Amino acid sequence: MPAQKMKLLRSKSPLPLVLALMIGVAGIWLFACFRAKQTNARRPILSFATAGPVLEALASERPPQLKEPDEGNWKAWAQEQDNVVRARLEQGALDSMVNLLLFGTSFTTQARVITMRDFEDPVVQARVADLVEALRDAKNNERLIFLRNVLQSRGIHPERFAGRERTKTFVLENLRRVVQEQNTIRERFNEAGGESDQRAGLSKRSLVFRDRGISVDTTILSSFGIEAALRDMKDRAVLAKRSIARVAVIGPGLDFTDKGFGYDFYPLQTLQPFAIYDSLVRLGLAEPGKIEVIAFDISQEVLQHLRRARDRAEKGENYVVQLPRESWPWAAEAVHYWRSFGSEIGTPVAPIQPPPALNGLETRAVAIRPEVVLSCKPVDLNIVFEHFADSATKPFDLIIATNVFLYYDTFEQALALRNISTLLKPGGFFLTNDWLPHVSQTPMRSTEYSPVRYGESADWGDNVFWWQRQ
Repeated sequence: MPAQKMKLLRSKSPLPLVLALMIGVAGIWLFACFRAKQTNARRPILSFATAGPVLEALASERPPQLKEPDEGNWKAWAQEQDNVVRARLEQGALDSMVNLLLFGTSFTTQARVITMRDFEDPVVQARVADLVEALRDAKNNERLIFLRNVLQSRGIHPERFAGRERTKTFVLENLRRVVQEQNTIRERFNEAGGESDQRAGLSKRSLVFRDRGISVDTTILSSFGIEAALRDMKDRAVLAKRSIARVAVIGPGLDFTDKGFGYDFYPLQTLQPFAIYDSLVRLGLAEPGKIEVIAFDISQEVLQHLRRARDRAEKGENYVVQLPRESWPWAAEAVHYWRSFGSEIGTPVAPIQPPPALNGLETRAVAIRPEVVLSCKPVDLNIVFEHFADSATKPFDLIIATNVFLYYDTFEQALALRNISTLLKPGGFFLTNDWLPHVSQTPMRSTEYSPVRYGESADWGDNVFWWQRQ
């Protein structure tokens, strides 16, 4: 890590949100999935030989099952942990249900709950009643259909008269759970921010969600941070013109209910796979039509969403993304990025108009061209525990992951970085806004970082770290 001073920034909503501020982090990796069986064959577990350097270097961090590691107990542990990670998706979906409850406008005309002080608040109670009623008859609302499926997987049937009270009780239980969890998360962030040692603070911040459900959502600001880092690398002659052709995006996510502002007035969408294509062309780092983007995710919802988009693209249909922007003061560079998003991959179109509850919200929309959509291929892969064989013959020039590794402990973070090293070509780069532990036996070197400001507030932003494959 360079010697220059690094400020401990945290990506946060500027509004005084008591509940939803830290339910999930923007740009999150995994969208919840609750099917009894995966529709895809699972990838092979990362080999014992590949994991070996991490097992050796972080002996003190190894779980009890790996105190005396061998190939057998490694494979058993890794497979078990992969299952655990996938199971954590369910709680993340319930966290998103709470966000929808507080902020959603698609199922209620009640005021949004920006600051909540009392569970018995009449607006909160009215919103709960409206959500339960909406879940009974979800019509074509993708978010409500998804949540109803989640509840049904737990034996709760909001569509049945007898299930209404049980649904209401379950929603309120999760609201209380989320409130309690936020106190713990807030304390962890405050502890990290109070560290006098810069590295210790970053390390603590990188672990804040290690034992909670894996939530959903994405944001355009994460992609802005990646473009800012790429521009920085280009300006410093670290990346050459048209040097990137093959890219991986770890955890593109879906825009379910924004954690800070809760927009749900438009269909589900994903941004980052197309945003990286847009940025690379705009910066002259890739040639249009010669970019391949692989989207790694373990959520069937994300994977199926991208497959459906590809199916429509094969028929010549565009992929339209909605880009709302709240009135809170963004940094000038972030506003410029928002206004130019999609300039290299699509055409501006009329956006969906926000509901009256969001009066004054600025928004725009972009229709992304079919060939850009077809350049993105979804792949079911857990980057911590699973092996992607294709990289042996087709390594990546660039890999990006934003707000992904906060859900893992130090040992798992090191495993992910080791796995990423096997996917990159020598000299290739990995960009992330998560602090990761360095293991000397892993052929990855943290060369620099780009501080990125999202808003006028001094601490609203990110550090995007540059890792290079040796």
